[in-house]
Amino acid sequence: MTTHSTSGLHYLGNYVRDIPVSLSRMMENAYDWEHLPFVHPSSFASIDLIDEGDWGWRCRTTLPPAAGGGEQLVELLVDKPNHYWATTVLQGTGEGVQIHTQATDKGTPDGRQIEVDVRFYLPQAPETAEQSAMILGYLQAQYQTLYDEDAALMGARQAALDDKKAGTAALPSTLDLGPVSELDPDAAYPANMKQGRFVVRHYDNQWIAHSAVCPHMLGPLDQAVIDGDGQITCPWHAYQFALDDGAEAKGRCGALLAPPPLREVDGHLFIGD
Repeated sequence: MTTHSTSGLHYLGNYVRDIPVSLSRMMENAYDWEHLPFVHPSSFASIDLIDEGDWGWRCRTTLPPAAGGGEQLVELLVDKPNHYWATTVLQGTGEGVQIHTQATDKGTPDGRQIEVDVRFYLPQAPETAEQSAMILGYLQAQYQTLYDEDAALMGARQAALDDKKAGTAALPSTLDLGPVSELDPDAAYPANMKQGRFVVRHYDNQWIAHSAVCPHMLGPLDQAVIDGDGQITCPWHAYQFALDDGAEAKGRCGALLAPPPLREVDGHLFIGD
């Protein structure tokens, strides 16, 4: 897909950084419009998809007051073979602004170190050098925050993929979580088992277990808050799952992996058959 031309735009400056992830994770992240308001709440208040494909995506977004407020129509076009994408504000706050990003493999043995060069273009030049410096400084700070947050997400997703690839053959099928009297009802107890990764928690006056992995993109569910309806929400994309049957509220992905049974034996809490 041809990205937007910068002809006639004012080049303001750029932001460059290294990120300890692969190009695959970075490109996956670029296409992932759904995560924006949940992983980047200081930059996006909401997002609604208009269209998407291998070419990129087009969405309507709402900005939080701290980011200027208002709405935007945003389009992201991807040159996938060259690991390049261009984001354009088609309408609304910041209309005409283009942000072009080039990702480059740093050549490390594991292929998990890249550089991103983010270049900022405005529809017209700022009136003064001081105004130019202020706008550039704001954008550089914003993108530092965005990539701090994205690096955490991409790193966690890679770790989850690595765990999945490694398999569970060496893991136990039953775990002793300890004396029930010594378990903290406000704590979450991880249970990495042959059956999968789970977490044991106290809810509704009893100990329960649920999957610690979101089936959508392997997001972490081990610290997810249980709401009043008995649901947990993935922090990456806000997919909601019912604890009773594991179903996602809007049917956007498969259900949570069913947990092994919990049982109390001689005052100890066990998970597994």
